[in-house]
Amino acid sequence: MSEQFRALLVEQPEKKVFTRSIVSRTVADLPEGELVVKVHYSSLNFKDALSAVGNPGVTRNFPHTPGIDAAGEVVSCSDGTFQPGKKVIVTSYDLGMGTDGGFGQMIRVPSKWALKLPEGLSLKESMMLGTAGLTAALSVLEIVESGIKPEAGQILVTGATGGVGSLAVAMLAKAGYQVTAATGKMDESDYLKGLGATEVIERSAVTEGSERPMMKPKWAGVVDCVGGDTLAAAIKSTQPLGVITCCGLVGSPELPVNVFPFILRGVRLVGIDSAECPMSPRIKVWQKLATDWKLENLQAMIEEVPLDGLEKKIQGMLKGELKRRTLVNLLSS
Repeated sequence: MSEQFRALLVEQPEKKVFTRSIVSRTVADLPEGELVVKVHYSSLNFKDALSAVGNPGVTRNFPHTPGIDAAGEVVSCSDGTFQPGKKVIVTSYDLGMGTDGGFGQMIRVPSKWALKLPEGLSLKESMMLGTAGLTAALSVLEIVESGIKPEAGQILVTGATGGVGSLAVAMLAKAGYQVTAATGKMDESDYLKGLGATEVIERSAVTEGSERPMMKPKWAGVVDCVGGDTLAAAIKSTQPLGVITCCGLVGSPELPVNVFPFILRGVRLVGIDSAECPMSPRIKVWQKLATDWKLENLQAMIEEVPLDGLEKKIQGMLKGELKRRTLVNLLSS
């Protein structure tokens, strides 16, 4: 297959030196796989920014095209899982890490990585959500399926202005929960309330008094996107039989907490792994995102750029300057 397409290519001309440019490639340049997809949209995640600057914890072999998210139309599928023209979503697994990803107009991947775009969701909407939306939805699903009802009390979301946090706020509100959004960016309070938060608090309010073994029980459940001291304090201040989901480590990968909340209040800490999540729960949450949890305010949560606009966004993400998710339009590239 010799059709040419454009892609962001990260190269390593010498040790510890990485360059990024938009180049022309062919499908023959891509890794082996049963499924070839013409990518319509992708999104920028922190992993993508790290891959783009050569972080060895994400990508080790170059040249490479980042992009852990992709949505588009099937060009071919050698094992017959998908018919040409079908619309599919591919997120996580090894896409954009060791396998050339969604910052190219074509990808070739194992067919088992893809799922059919659910009815009620467009390709563009699916990438407004992307891996961040999948992670947020898996977190919300844990709270819902644990039996915590909206009347049980406030659900805390930490790191609420981030990609996962902001989507979790919106999904929880859509599901009928009262949401307290914790953030270090109080100037974004109106934005978070627009997403559905009933209260916005300083992130320092979460950890206040956390030097104690146990804290006053406040939260019926927690979606934590921060880790470290914030997660420890959230665990200590969750109501009996509450559920805390954990999906981030921007605060710290360490967890300074004792066992008291677990054995005296019966709280549960649930790790969320969207990268290697089995296909069954993936399909379940994407169906939710297309129906019961479909967000009407997605457009307010994103900024759209063509492939050529990615470099500025990558630099902004690494500097912590981005305030919205970045949707990458491969059709206009």
